[in-house]
Amino acid sequence: MENMNCINKLVAMVATAAAFGLSLAAHAQTVKVDGSSTVYPITEAVAEEFQKSKKGAIKVTVGISGTGGGFKKFCRGETDISNASRPITRREMEDCKKTGVSYLEMPVAYDALTVVINPRNGFLKSVTVEELKKLWEPGAQGKVTRWNQVNPAWPDAPVKLFGAGADSGTFEYFTEAIVGKAKASRGDYTASEDDNVLVQGVSRDVNAIGYFGYAYYAENRDKLKALPIVNAKLGRAVEPSADTVINGTYQPLARPIFIYVNAKSAAKPEVKEFIEYFNNNADKLVREVKYVPLPAKAYSYNLDTIGRMRLGTKFDGENKVGLTIEDLMKLEAKL
Repeated sequence: MENMNCINKLVAMVATAAAFGLSLAAHAQTVKVDGSSTVYPITEAVAEEFQKSKKGAIKVTVGISGTGGGFKKFCRGETDISNASRPITRREMEDCKKTGVSYLEMPVAYDALTVVINPRNGFLKSVTVEELKKLWEPGAQGKVTRWNQVNPAWPDAPVKLFGAGADSGTFEYFTEAIVGKAKASRGDYTASEDDNVLVQGVSRDVNAIGYFGYAYYAENRDKLKALPIVNAKLGRAVEPSADTVINGTYQPLARPIFIYVNAKSAAKPEVKEFIEYFNNNADKLVREVKYVPLPAKAYSYNLDTIGRMRLGTKFDGENKVGLTIEDLMKLEAKL
């Protein structure tokens, strides 16, 4: 009988502990993030460290639906934070306005948008913006299909193209910087919002070329080769790196990347705490995932943006191609 009582007490204790655990899970506050695959490694790294520090009291979910897809959810009020690899567009500003969603804009890092080739490619040492345009402009579709059609010095071999999907901010930035107009691109290429799919594609085909954020190249250096871009002003090819982004020589494919915070969400303690943690730890975590951190005063400015609830965008709905870190800081200083 005594044993039975002990067993009953043990069962009751287990049941209570399980109920308590379920209660904690049910009451865990959640911060919802979605958007850019380029910004994802940063936000995911911050989310992991933040959740550890909170011991499960706050959960952060980070999705990847591309910058455009993320803004669609954000402007419908479905997410607290939107990762973006380019500034919010005028159309997205209008979409948010219609649904009453106001926001805080925060640049969080710099990215060297990287053009990659297969490491077995022996003829490509560098590439010009003009050559990239010949490859990617809409008029090239179905016509420019071999390397020697871009440059006669290159072999008569098929070109296999890999690039960002139409919902990607990287797609918009690349087309504006290279072709001269956002979203102006040939359509006969392998497109994906998942940069890992592009990594695999280029790594498997000797005649492949693709583009995506620097972090995905840095994680796959053994499978890919970064292609230096000729800087027309300098008259020489420049490789993507933290140094060339900081000194402004890697152009026109260096760019700021962002998070946007729903203003109503920013008033929630869990979201505010996450954003503060993000900016206080950005320098270390941005470096860890191979992006270029902003100067300390930029993160201080972001923290001040939360405190003052400074709403809106500094970009007036436009990409600013070739914007250096120094230029970005000047934009911030005007507000």
